[in-house]
Amino acid sequence: MGKNILVIIPSRYASTRLPGKPLIDLAGKPMIQHVYERASQANVSRVVVATDSELIANAVNSFGGEAIMTSPDHRSGTDRVAEAARETQADLIINVQGDEPLLDPNSINQGVAPLLADETISMGTLAHPMHNPADMDNPNVVKVVTDQQGFALYFSRSPIPFNRNRPDSSTDQAGVITTPPGTLRHIGLYVYRADFLQKFAAMAPTPLEQLENLEQLRALEHGYKIRVVSIAQTVVGVDTPDDAEKVRAILEDMRT
Repeated sequence: MGKNILVIIPSRYASTRLPGKPLIDLAGKPMIQHVYERASQANVSRVVVATDSELIANAVNSFGGEAIMTSPDHRSGTDRVAEAARETQADLIINVQGDEPLLDPNSINQGVAPLLADETISMGTLAHPMHNPADMDNPNVVKVVTDQQGFALYFSRSPIPFNRNRPDSSTDQAGVITTPPGTLRHIGLYVYRADFLQKFAAMAPTPLEQLENLEQLRALEHGYKIRVVSIAQTVVGVDTPDDAEKVRAILEDMRT
């Protein structure tokens, strides 16, 4: 019997750097529609948008999507996803970020695969090799290192790992900045078993989570494993007006 796989896209109207971000126009469609349509192309049973905004819900309904209204008081997208998931009968829940309109649907399939193959895995996520060495020192770029079975050892905004034996190894012989082997750039897509999602959302924030402001560390601090799937594709998010212009140009090129 196949699994009931649900994608939930948490979406709120407020945004410090880009107000109304889910509804900005990108090549003739609101961003949330691009994300919804791409998620719908993955091997999933259903896609919904979880929001606290009537404007977003109306936009989703207008293009034939499905929206679930949630509380405006959630501290994170995960909490919003957990509330929406309680109204469903899904086996696996995929939290897809609402600001990644170029997400490859196959990336969703790749993230789900380990949980379909192994019932003991409660949570999974995605990452890809670091392509831009300058990202190592960028605190807005989250790094992750894994064990030999592909489970996360740690996530950090700081450069990890540090090569103690070769402190100059951040540059090659030509003086070009390089990245240490084994460092992956984290992609904020999460796959949960439905029961674990509710358990995770009910846990109190943990010390490392609060220090790094990375809620996935809560799972690690409580002793739960997170399976990390390394994918080749990069994911382009929209956080600023400049990001929106770059994505808009890419989408326009795809239409021609």
